[in-house]
Amino acid sequence: MNNFTRRQVLRSAGVVVAAGAAGAAAAGSPARALEGGDGTAFSHGVASGDPLPGSVLLWTRVTPTVDATPGSGRGPDLTVAWEVAADSSFRRIVSRGSSPTGPGRDHTVKAVADRLSPATTYWYRFKLGQAVSAVGRTRTAPAAGASVDRLKFGVVSCANWQAGYFSSYRHLAARTDLDAVLHLGDYLYEYAPGEYQARDVVVRPHDPAREMTVLQDYRRRHAQYKTDPDLQAVHAAAPFIVTWDDHESANDAWKDGAENHAEGAEGAWRDRVAAAKQAYAEWMPVRYEPGGQLYRRLDFGSLASLSMLDLRSYRDLQASNGLDPAVDSTARTITGTAQMEWLLGNLTSTGPQWKLVGNPVMITPVKVPSTLSTAELAGVQKLMGGTTLDGVPYNVDQWDGYEADRSRVVRHLRDNAVKDTVFLTGDIHSGWACDIPADPATYPATGDSVAAELVCTSVTSDNLDDILDVPPRTGSLSVEAAIRGANPHVKYLDFDSHGYSVLDVTPAGVRMDWYVLADRTSAGSAAALSRSFNVGAGTGKAVPAGGAL
Repeated sequence: MNNFTRRQVLRSAGVVVAAGAAGAAAAGSPARALEGGDGTAFSHGVASGDPLPGSVLLWTRVTPTVDATPGSGRGPDLTVAWEVAADSSFRRIVSRGSSPTGPGRDHTVKAVADRLSPATTYWYRFKLGQAVSAVGRTRTAPAAGASVDRLKFGVVSCANWQAGYFSSYRHLAARTDLDAVLHLGDYLYEYAPGEYQARDVVVRPHDPAREMTVLQDYRRRHAQYKTDPDLQAVHAAAPFIVTWDDHESANDAWKDGAENHAEGAEGAWRDRVAAAKQAYAEWMPVRYEPGGQLYRRLDFGSLASLSMLDLRSYRDLQASNGLDPAVDSTARTITGTAQMEWLLGNLTSTGPQWKLVGNPVMITPVKVPSTLSTAELAGVQKLMGGTTLDGVPYNVDQWDGYEADRSRVVRHLRDNAVKDTVFLTGDIHSGWACDIPADPATYPATGDSVAAELVCTSVTSDNLDDILDVPPRTGSLSVEAAIRGANPHVKYLDFDSHGYSVLDVTPAGVRMDWYVLADRTSAGSAAALSRSFNVGAGTGKAVPAGGAL
């Protein structure tokens, strides 16, 4: 997401950068084994992901010797044991195995625990010598075609270490009713200290103390994020289903480059993005390996399918602005040809009832009125991306910049009478509930809504109030009202809040509850329910709902 271009970014002078726990060890550190029982060997926590009816992926990172720090390339090859139990005390082991690791994969461990029962909660842990990891809890998906009364997912996006603390993760970890957590992108950020933070304050500096561009950098940054206790807690509490957006590599990434990449000065893009994808494959609990395919579908019985998109690897270069003829050119794509065919094949009237789409950037068309002040227009431009032309910012990094692809999805849903499609979206650092019109020009008078879109706000990344440097829920209110007025299909918009969402899926409807933090810069921030919207079965429309379930 184009929050700030390289020239717009705030650079704070004199930032003092402390070496984080994920940093490289001092030269000459002894290769002392860390196989004791104090848990030091598993200091980056445990995680699970991509639950299927009979299996789940397990993840950890082991530090076998004190010099085998993330990104260092040091340490021995070894084998780590893992076990899965039907009880938290591990009296009933149902699956066990071992997985090799070493410096070639930064001592991360990924294993698929199979022969599990559908729709069942399990506990898991890892062992190396006398060292035992923390215990994680996971859950398998319901069996194919099984009747399912309810699913609940945490929904998060845009967690910037430098901009605050991950209290949203702590609140999600405290819940015991989640089937999984959906992370819709920007799990981490590439910037150096002082380049992108909480307004003009670095709450906690990035390690390494530079923009990540090579494999060592990406590994160390992933490792730093996974030292966060709240992130460790939510990973240990429920399986994650993830996709990447741009900041996992560089701002406004596309298939052959990125806004925040200087070809040559920062190496070749092909090498940088390969390093980013390798570190992501190593450090994330996802069924993805370098050179493979990240977009994938997971089914949850007869109730829901979840299509997780990859909207960075195959997209063409963003248009220069909203009036650029490239915006609606059929020669340009955001999905790529193969992924588009796969997505349309998932959006059918057969199979699971709800077609959920994990969508890194907004698909809803958004028109920004030129009646906003110059400062407001500039703020919306920075938040939503694009280039101002004739006083109107256009969101060219989103589906708005790839009209042909969006029209193809909308026509497919309309012409095939596909019901119960909901796009779940992150990236834009704001909360939205939207209808997706078959024709925005005639909506709502004579137009139909073919689907709905529910957008979670950022965990910590700057919002409109931060960009305008005004108190929350003051200067942004008139901007929100103007955008809703210009877009009758936008039913809810919150440009200011940080937090997380909880998605409740039943045969009757899909409901999102938005929870907002009191203060993202406070490690112990409280959270409160802000708004709830429901998409009723067969309607394709988002309507206000009552209190949280």
